[in-house]
This record gives sequence, C-alpha cells and structure tokens, in this order.
Amino acid sequence: MTTITAFHERPLVPAFDAMSDEYYEDPAAYFAKFRDEAPVFFYPWLNAWMVTRREDVLTVLGDWTDFSSAANAATIEVPEKWQHIIPDGLMSQLIVGTDPKEHTRHRGVAQRGFTKARMEAIQPEIESRAHRIIDKMEQAGEGNLMEMYCIELTTQTLLAHLGLGWEHDAMMRQLRSDMGRVLSSAQEPIPADLYDGVWERFASAFGQLQDIVSQRRETPGDDFISEMAQQKDPRTGDYVLSPAQIALHVCEFAMAGADTTAQAMANAVLFLNETPQALEDALADPSLWLNVFEETVRKRPSATFASRQAMRDMELSGVTIAKGDMIWVALASANTDPEYVDRPFEFDIHRENVGDHLAFTRGRHTCLGQELARVQGATGLKVLFERLPSLRPAEQAPLDFARMALLPVRLSLPVEWNVSDVEEHKKLHKREMNLVVTEKRDVAEGVATITFAHPDGAPLPAWTAGAHVDVLVEDDNGNTFERQYSLSGRIDDLQSWRLGVLREPASRGGSATMHANLKAGDTVRIGLPRNNFALAESKRYIFVAGGIGLTPILPMIAQAHAAGAEWELHFGGRSRASMAFLDELAAYGDRVHLYPQDEVGHPPLADLFAAPQADTLIYACGPEPLLAAVESQLGEWPADALHTERFAPKVIELTEPDESFEVEFQMSGTTLTIPKDKSILEVAEEAGLSAISSCREGTCGTCETPILEGKVDHRDSILSESEQNANTTMMICVSRAAGTCPRLVLDA
Repeated sequence: MTTITAFHERPLVPAFDAMSDEYYEDPAAYFAKFRDEAPVFFYPWLNAWMVTRREDVLTVLGDWTDFSSAANAATIEVPEKWQHIIPDGLMSQLIVGTDPKEHTRHRGVAQRGFTKARMEAIQPEIESRAHRIIDKMEQAGEGNLMEMYCIELTTQTLLAHLGLGWEHDAMMRQLRSDMGRVLSSAQEPIPADLYDGVWERFASAFGQLQDIVSQRRETPGDDFISEMAQQKDPRTGDYVLSPAQIALHVCEFAMAGADTTAQAMANAVLFLNETPQALEDALADPSLWLNVFEETVRKRPSATFASRQAMRDMELSGVTIAKGDMIWVALASANTDPEYVDRPFEFDIHRENVGDHLAFTRGRHTCLGQELARVQGATGLKVLFERLPSLRPAEQAPLDFARMALLPVRLSLPVEWNVSDVEEHKKLHKREMNLVVTEKRDVAEGVATITFAHPDGAPLPAWTAGAHVDVLVEDDNGNTFERQYSLSGRIDDLQSWRLGVLREPASRGGSATMHANLKAGDTVRIGLPRNNFALAESKRYIFVAGGIGLTPILPMIAQAHAAGAEWELHFGGRSRASMAFLDELAAYGDRVHLYPQDEVGHPPLADLFAAPQADTLIYACGPEPLLAAVESQLGEWPADALHTERFAPKVIELTEPDESFEVEFQMSGTTLTIPKDKSILEVAEEAGLSAISSCREGTCGTCETPILEGKVDHRDSILSESEQNANTTMMICVSRAAGTCPRLVLDA
C-alpha cells in the first residue's frame, strides 16, 4: 500500500525515490507501485509533480498553451566564465525548451535532416559500420557492450550524418554526456564536483561547432550541418538561424542522436535475454527487429520523463496544480498503464500495435530523430545478434548509471558471447563493406590499379597472399556487376587494398565500368577477402603468370622472398607495354623472367617443367590457354605440385547426362530434390535456405560447403585433384552428386 502524506497541501509519496536502485533497475515497474493510489503526486527533491497515468500524460503533452516547454531550458544558467563563448539567453532556445512560434522556426530548420526517406537511405551505411565494429570485437568473447558497440555505432552514425571527421570523435562522445548534464540542470543541479568540468568541456565543444557551422555556411557540403546552415527565409533572404543557434542544436543531437538509441539497444539485449523466444523469432524473421526496438522503448524509454510547466491553475486526477509548477510526465509509466496496454510488462514483439507508445512523446515536441532511432536501433540489433547470436548479459552485471532522473544514462553493460559464433556466421553470410577509392592509376596498356580505404580511416581486415575480393559496381544504365579481383598490394598494409584491373576487350561490364567510371572519392561495395589460392609453405617456388594474372602472384613473391625461400617468376604478356608492375618486379633482379610475346614468344614451359623438382610448388595464374599449357607439361610431377587460379571456369566434358538427386541440408533439417537442369545452389535459394554465393561458375569459392555423406562429381575450378578426391567439400554452384550417388548430406 502506498503511503501518501502532504507537503504545503501537496500530496507526497515518501517512499518514492528517483535515485534508488529500484528506480534505475526498472522505472516502469517502480512507477507501477504508486500509480493506482497516487497517479499524481509532488516530489520535493525535484520540486515537481509526477504524473503517471497515460490519460493525464497525454493531456500534458497535447496542449502547449497550458503546459509549456520553455522552462525546460530557461533556467539553465551559463557560468559567467563561459558567457563569452555561449551567448546570454542562448540556452533558452534549445528545441526541447521552446514553444511555438520559436519552436516551429527552429524545428523547421532541423527536421529536413531527419525525414523517414533520408534515414532509410543511410541504413546500408549503418549496417556496414555495425559490421566493422563487430569485426574488431568478435574475437574478445566479452566486454562492455555500451562502449564497444552501442555508443560506438551511434557516434559513428552521427558523425557521418553531421559531416564531421574522426578528429571530432572524442569531442562528440564527451558532448553526449555533458549535454545531458547541462540539459538536466534546468531541473537537477549538476553535482558540485562535476560542475566546472562539464561546463568547460561543453563550452569548448560549442565553440568548435560554431566555427564549423560558419565554415559550412561559406563552403557547404552534403551533410546535415551544411543543410541547416544554408536555410534562408524566402521572404527576407536572411539565414533562418545563426551559427550559434545551429551549434546549440548540434549539441542537442549529440545527446539525443547518440545516447538514447545506444541506451535502447542495451536495454533490448536485457529484454531479449529474459525472453529467448523473441530473439529466436527475430533471428528467423529480420523484419521483427523493428518490433524488438519498439517494444524495448515502450517498456523502457531512454528518456524516462518529459517535463512541462503549468501555465494556469489546473487539476489532474483530482489533484490541484498551481500555475508555474513544474510537471514531470512519466513516459515509462504511461507506456505500461494497464488501463491502456494489455499485458503491459510482457515483452511481446508480436503486439498488434507495437509502435503505439510515448517513448518519442506526442505533439509538437515529438522527437525529431525518431526515424533515425528506429532505423539505427533495429539495424544495430539485427547485425549484433546475427553475428553473435549467443550474446547475453554477464552474470552479476552492475547497475552502472549516471544518476539523472530525467535522463538516466547507463554507463556499462558487461556481456559475453561464444567466440564460435564467428565461424558459424561466416558459413552462412557473405560480408561486404563500403570502401572509398583513394587512387586510380594507369600502370600498363589496358591495366589500372585502384586503391581503396575505409571512409573513416579504420584498419581494413587482414588478408593473405593469393586472396581476392568481390567488387560490386554499377554502370551508367543502373546495372550492377559483381566481379572478383585479386589483392595485389602488401599484406602488412591494413590501411589500403590495391586491385589490378584489366579492361577486357570482351568485357561483360565489370572491368569496363571500373575503368570508365571509377574515380578517387567514389564509394564502392566490396566483400571481405577470401583465399582459394593460398601460398603453402615450401622450400622452392615456381611462379607462372600471364598478363593480369600477376596480381595474386605479387604478394606471394613478397612472402616467399621474406621467408628466404628459393623462387623464380616466369611472366608473359602480349607486349612489354601491356605487362603491369614491371617497376616492382625490377627489384628482384634475375629471379624474374619476362616474356613479352611480340619480342620472345611464349614462356618455354616444356623446358621449365621437363623434370620434377623436389620440394617445389608451382603457382600459376592467367588466361586459360596458359594454365592448360602448364598442366599439360606436368605429367611426371606430383599431383599437388600445381596450384592455379582461373579467370574463367574450366571446360567440363560430360560423359553421361545429368540426373536428379537429393540433398539433405543438415543444419536446417531440409531435404530437397535437385533436378537435372538446376544446381544445388539454385534449388537452395528457391527454397529460402541461407546459401551464400558470388561467381556462380565455380571460380571464386564463396559457396564452398562441407560434405557429410555422399560422393560428389566435382566441376569447380578451385579444388586440387587431391582435394576433389578427398571429397570433404564442394562448390554447390556447379558440382553435383556423382552419377552413382542418389543422395548427398551437406553441413549447411
């Protein structure tokens, strides 16, 4: 039973404590203890009324003339020491602290940057950034999710949206916390031991942002700050907002755009841990991740309260509130009011109206960034659990908050996961990321090198000699081509990837588009490195390359040379002018043998491979006639001496017509019939099974799948003869069950 007393004739609930562990553990459940008997009560510590019923909350949020937002910022006092940077009266112009028509003017400038269409357009970049963050943390198996993922993702997204580089990263991270303290100081004083530091950092960040706004006004870019800085009143031609006003709003976005969504993602992890069926459902149906986010912020809004000031004497739930009194509406309580919400404390991602809540409030002060929060929150959770499905809160996780009743900020959420998730994900998903072209250079006739880097300067994934990547490019007609290119740079350079691209006379679109359209500054979708042509350890190597086939051989030569192995290269091309990277090869002296065809003809393969050589491996890459010629000369060599990488699939001569067969996909428990005119990959895709692929012709290795039972007719151009005979893995885009085998069982 709730005990109610009086304070200057105002009803009190002595047991209510917004600084208690119970409040921070679960604000909604805490309010439920008092809501029925004290739907409206006064809380002396905040000198404000607490309003807990949904109906009363909607009344307060719906009428700005009776319930003003101006007091949310009007009482924020800038210390005199910093008033030369932060103009007097500016803090009262915060969007969350104004009423029409000032609010309408300021919001009108900002809202163009948060349209639903614009937010959906940046979803792929948010997803790409989420993957890059997990790339860095996935092997750890544990950590503070708030810092290593949630805040990392929201800060990166905000920086990109505002057009701020990584030099501003630390400032924006700190600003989200300091802005929360400054905003809350209108109702909750900043603790004395934090006061000077908060204001000093806030003033410094504000000054830097004001300078950036002024610069963008002179030289605008394609970013949100520039868009706000350029907006003018069409009637007068004057700028709508000053640089100081825009800088202030960027400070607001630093808090609301980064912290609130990060808090929601962390809360979702806790709710999903308590409701494993919801996690299972969302992993099975990715469209449900938005429901996960909506249900999370219904149960626990990142901002527990919204505050207003009474503009006249009034009554709520039979309680008299005087003009000038502050009113805090409890959003967490309104969202779990049993008078409106069925089963209010159940985490149900299948609710019929899952988005019917007040987490983003109502009326004129509905959150500007709600569409960004939805896109970012749902995407961040989707990527997190698709990559690390075993992720769960650590046992005995501390209740670690910056204790502000208005904006409780979770500082840490220790989590752990099974590192085995990493390899399991790689089996089922093909990873891609957006990289930026940093250089494009012609290095031979018809050959260009294209260098890529992370747009944020982050290290690229490590790779090994012989690796290739998938590159997705779009031509002038909107056609997208996916092609494979070998990495040809240094394996110890994690800041850039270099590709060598030959403009094929009979190009199917990929190389022609890359030569004609790509330029420095362009963004390109590129897959993570894969290696089906890895350099095995040996005392001696013979490298054979034809034309652009030198690209995977270059890092192999560097690796062999560094290891002190014996090696030689035989490199042929149509002419010396068409042979790329000759300047790099010159450093190796007489280990390199060049065969420009118009000068000396073809490499003397018969002499080169006349007799087998002990402890020697052969690596060859180039046009099919060259590889076929190499193979024809190796009759006496060990079967596994030759390793090749092909640009086109080997020609397979069938001695018998294909027949249908069955494949059991053990991981999914699905058995499918593969007709004679379709591949395993095609049938799996039609059945909705997770099957990753790229070239679809047996040359890239993306669809490689372990074999558990059955004999395979291998038709790929990747596996060596011994690997095919071992019958442990297959390329499901081209290979089939052997004629005498009616059924395969695959680890997929």
